[in-house]
This record gives sequence, C-alpha cells and structure tokens, in this order.
Amino acid sequence: MKYLHIGGLIAAGFDPTGTYLLTISHSGRGVFATATWERVARDSNLAYPENGHAIGIGPIDGVSIPVTEIDYDTGILRFSNPDGTSSFEYESGTLTVSNEHH
Repeated sequence: MKYLHIGGLIAAGFDPTGTYLLTISHSGRGVFATATWERVARDSNLAYPENGHAIGIGPIDGVSIPVTEIDYDTGILRFSNPDGTSSFEYESGTLTVSNEHH
C-alpha cells in the first residue's frame, strides 16, 4: 500500500494511458506519476470539475480527464485506475493506494 497526503481532495482521475493521476482539491490541482507516486505538477489556481471532467496540468496539460468526485454525504472518495489493478480510497486527508501490481 501507498499513502498520499492530499488535503481537501474533492475529485481525482487518470489520464487515458493511466500514467498520471490528476487530483483536484480546495487548494488547486496536482498530478502524480503512477510509476513512483511522486507529484510531478502542482497548480494552486482553483479549477473544479465540470460534468465529471477536469483539465490536466503539467505533463497532461489541457487534457480533459474523467474524474470521480467525493461523496459529500460520507466524505469518502473511491475509484480505480483504468486497468483495474489498483484501487483508491480517500478519507480525512489521506489517499490510500491498494493492490498495486508492477
């Protein structure tokens, strides 16, 4: 398992190749490389998802990324990567990455 600390996460999704994870929070957007889980881009401008999509930054700049938004009733965000090999759950500032297969 891997733990990513992301305050105020409200939505997240993958680029079409599954190489990058776009995160959207109340303090902007971040991009993580899925090979290492290192953050490779950060933008503090607020850019909330519209119609289930958000615009990428950094290595996926300008790409419309389908995102899953947090369940505001439970405060939990759950989603999977494009090939289904990893699952993600966000709660209380921590995104937990499970079932990683390399």
